[in-house]
Amino acid sequence: MILRRALLPVVLAATVSVAVGIGCGSNHVATARVIPGASPDVGRRLMERYGCGSCHEIPGVRGARGLVGPPLERFGRRGFIAGELANTPDNLVRWIQHPREVEPGTDMPELGVTPDEARNIAAYLERLG
Repeated sequence: MILRRALLPVVLAATVSVAVGIGCGSNHVATARVIPGASPDVGRRLMERYGCGSCHEIPGVRGARGLVGPPLERFGRRGFIAGELANTPDNLVRWIQHPREVEPGTDMPELGVTPDEARNIAAYLERLG
């Protein structure tokens, strides 16, 4: 009985921690996903070239201090892209290339990003964990 009383606070604390993480819509992804054949460094440079930082704050991207779109810090840990898609490499590439096909009313423009460019940009974003 004494052992049971001693363990009760530990079990309750663990249960609450798990419940809070689930109940609050925790979207933590344990590790950044690797996108085969893609280069995060090329992706960072592409984000500078396409001017992504005019709308987003993006760590490591020169001048990326935009306030129109959401900040992209810790993007690799997010569970969803634009609140619409599960954060997977394929969905991220799709979103980067054709955001208005995913969410027709989005302010994110179609920039003409090629599939290879989108893969490199996705690789950079996945690194932001």
